[in-house]
Amino acid sequence: MATSFDENGETAKVGKANKTLLKIGIALGIGLIGALDEIILHQLLQWHNFYVHSTQFWRIFSDGLFHIFSLSMFGLAISQLWSKRRLLSTLNRGKSLAAGILFGMGGFNLYDGVIQHKILQLHPVREGVSDALPYDLAFNGLALVLLATGWFLWQGVRAKSSQSDTPPILEG
Repeated sequence: MATSFDENGETAKVGKANKTLLKIGIALGIGLIGALDEIILHQLLQWHNFYVHSTQFWRIFSDGLFHIFSLSMFGLAISQLWSKRRLLSTLNRGKSLAAGILFGMGGFNLYDGVIQHKILQLHPVREGVSDALPYDLAFNGLALVLLATGWFLWQGVRAKSSQSDTPPILEG
């Protein structure tokens, strides 16, 4: 369906700002969850490294590369927030950003849990346990909760702004 316009085109501006903020939020979410994974699971709990099938040097080196990626995503998103601040000033709420952050966090965790943990077997959620299933279920369950919460938030934004477009991450 087409977006409805009022005399000033405000609805179109709000729709564009919401989609822009959603995309920025996705990048922020990826950077944030990557940093949290690195800090909590890799460093504090020391459950795993990014790539576990190597020497200690390369395990830590791969963690460093992962940290650079996470920080880069976060920095890119922050710079986008700054550069798009005039467009985004048309919004009076941050629900689009929050939805994007949740989409980014959940999507990245689901990718990590399915692709990196199971298919590529780069690392398990927790090394050295006899039964990894509870950790896998909790990790992927959290990802699904984050995605679902982001989806419900985004649906509220769409309904409020009278947008009928699908989120940019789901467009074909």
